Amino acid sequence: MKFLCLSDLHGHADALQAVLDLGQRRGCSRVLVAGDLCFPGPSPLATWKLLMAANASCVQGIGDKALATVNLTVLLPANEHETNRVSRLRDVRKDLGELILARLAKLPPTLRIPLPDGGELLVVHGSPADPTEGMSADMTDEELMALVGDDPADVIVCGSTHVPFERVVSEIRIVNVGSVGEAPGGGMYAHATIIEATTSGIFIEQVVVPRGAAA
Repeated sequence: MKFLCLSDLHGHADALQAVLDLGQRRGCSRVLVAGDLCFPGPSPLATWKLLMAANASCVQGIGDKALATVNLTVLLPANEHETNRVSRLRDVRKDLGELILARLAKLPPTLRIPLPDGGELLVVHGSPADPTEGMSADMTDEELMALVGDDPADVIVCGSTHVPFERVVSEIRIVNVGSVGEAPGGGMYAHATIIEATTSGIFIEQVVVPRGAAA
């Protein structure tokens, strides 16, 4: 069982295509996505179509929920940046259409997958304690465990902060898979994580993929 784990696509279909191509070459059998799929990038509909073609299993990120549910008529932008974001939100909604927006609204906040070694893998955008609050590499073990809470998962796959890392805290493997669409570094690269689950254990490889090119 080999998973291609992604997060924070933000509507960048070129970057998503690059990591999907990598996953296919590496023999990944399932695509797991930890939210923030279509907003605010340049190609939200193409991104969604690629996810559907890959039969990706997705959880809801903050951007997905906002895209699907925010009432634009009550928003009062305070500056030019906020005005531009509201305008982009409106444009992305129009591009996606009501059917896709309804599907975004119904995405689950978490996904649990049983593993061959008897453990469990959890996919969440932010953290088990709060799907809207991300877990970052600069947090202490105590801070991370506060966000894990009493969740029973053995492996936690998350995104939100756009910076990948892997830590083992109290025998729980926390894997932030970074960002496909908004990875730090000026948009040249996309992050992906390959997780191979066997009866002998879990093997994790975090990779950096050049966008729009073979890796």
